[in-house]
Amino acid sequence: VQLQASGGGVVQPGESLRLSCAASGNIIRINTMGWYRQAPGNQRQLVATITRVGDTNFADSVKGRFTISRDNAKNTVHLQMNSLKPEDTAVYYCNVDDILYRLPTDELVAARGYWGQGTQVTVSS
Repeated sequence: VQLQASGGGVVQPGESLRLSCAASGNIIRINTMGWYRQAPGNQRQLVATITRVGDTNFADSVKGRFTISRDNAKNTVHLQMNSLKPEDTAVYYCNVDDILYRLPTDELVAARGYWGQGTQVTVSS
């Protein structure tokens, strides 16, 4: 299973960005997909998650500004970030949790906690 994230960049305060992440592999099901972020000197922190049935969870700092969505058929998750602030500057990591996939040997594997490579988001005037 591999995760490919995209959509980071440099924006000014108040602007928007959309992050996308695609999970690839012989995936049967992913329960939770989400985004975390890590600013320099800080630990990685939850931004938002979404379950397969659409239940969402957001960090208090992004509530009302960020939305998360997913396409179960395509195994993709998107983070729409509006009204960005300088404190949103961080490397954003895509995460999938509770995943079921099939190996080339046809064996089924249930696993937790896959991470994407990270994409930089910089909010600066």
